[in-house]
Amino acid sequence: MTRAEREAATANALVDAAKGGDQRAFEALVVRYRKRIFALALHIIGSSSEADDITQDVFLKAYRALPEFEGRSQFFTWVYRMTVNRSLNARRDRARRGEDGDDPRLELAVAVDARSNPSLIHELRQTYSRLLRALDALPVDMRTTVILVSLQGLAHGEAAVVQSVSEGTIAWRMHEARRRLNEAMAPEKLTRKRGELSADLMRVLGEHGLFVPVMTKGRA
Repeated sequence: MTRAEREAATANALVDAAKGGDQRAFEALVVRYRKRIFALALHIIGSSSEADDITQDVFLKAYRALPEFEGRSQFFTWVYRMTVNRSLNARRDRARRGEDGDDPRLELAVAVDARSNPSLIHELRQTYSRLLRALDALPVDMRTTVILVSLQGLAHGEAAVVQSVSEGTIAWRMHEARRRLNEAMAPEKLTRKRGELSADLMRVLGEHGLFVPVMTKGRA
């Protein structure tokens, strides 16, 4: 049994137990997926406080709807779809209100990576800010696909289920997003590749699902 199969089997067992009234089983599901759901919401909405509210709302909705969950998809893709929909709605509401602020993705990356070399703060802020602006400028469905595949690590098939599209559509969006991001970063190319980021940055970003989206030709 592969790791993914073990993960699915464990989640399915917890879902069955939770549907049978085991409160601790649902709490285990929350613990298992909360960090990834929060990171997904944060990437889409760009606000830590709103991402936290969305995460709580999603799990509350999932708990209430659990008796109707038929298991046609994995539990995590089910709550991912809820999170994407809720986050996109919140993002649109925020845009209509004209709200803006410091980007927690940018601040986290700069604070951690520049800790060992404060003189890099300005350079890193410019580079990461430009990259995140390019990501956020993508069409909403394409940006969400990049977040799901490149930042959250979903397979194309899993992202297709979450977004209710074909795997071919996911593949095309990733190809087009790579082209647009590369174009947005030219002529100034990133000189710090993912492998050259500090160990602390890779650890912290990895823990929060906040990977810097460097799109390379080898990534599908």
